[in-house]
Amino acid sequence: MGDHVDVGADSGRRQFLHAVLSSAVVGVAVPAGIVLGAPGKLDAQTNLSPDAALQELIAGNQRFAANQLTSIEHDLTILKERTVGKQEPFAAILSCADSRVPVELIFDQTIGHIFVTRVAGNIVTPEIIASLEYGVAVLGVKALVVLGHGGCGAVKAAMKADAVPGQISTLYPSLRQAVEKSDGNFEKAIEANAKIQAELLRTSSTVIRDAFKGGKLKVEAGVYDLATGKVTLS
Repeated sequence: MGDHVDVGADSGRRQFLHAVLSSAVVGVAVPAGIVLGAPGKLDAQTNLSPDAALQELIAGNQRFAANQLTSIEHDLTILKERTVGKQEPFAAILSCADSRVPVELIFDQTIGHIFVTRVAGNIVTPEIIASLEYGVAVLGVKALVVLGHGGCGAVKAAMKADAVPGQISTLYPSLRQAVEKSDGNFEKAIEANAKIQAELLRTSSTVIRDAFKGGKLKVEAGVYDLATGKVTLS
């Protein structure tokens, strides 16, 4: 993925992305001397192309990892006023429910920018599919990322397969394939799970599959590193 991104009329965003984006992997080093500036207002988020939407998430994570958040500079009163009647998120995230994974912060986004679904183990369920289909078909998101994370308790529990209280064990079947592919390696299981769930979205949802095959949607998997704050797409 190159660093020339068309984001419509927002020339400031084009210049910013041209300066700092040189890789499709989040967490790459920011060039020396580059100050991670404030993003555009994203008043018409759905005008972003799939590539540009993914690149905006990448840029936001770079700012987060560098402790240079810009989303806090947005006027929240104006944002709330503009989103009362409708929402136009440019991307959707399927994340684990883990409290250490604050999705909006990780991608340096704010009100109305990303459509977030969360469930332990970032697994695909009928309810998750329905929610993300709404994001794609109705809201017009252009990028969808399944976000796993280091130290995922759901994956660890599935690897142990111990007896657990209540309905926690209902998570295990959705995680079994990743566990089987991991050869007992915890980190490998986490990465495999994100990839498996992303592929499930590409294939088990007709809405997401058609948008993906038609070039209207990027569907990616990634893993968030709790220590560094970086997301690596795979």
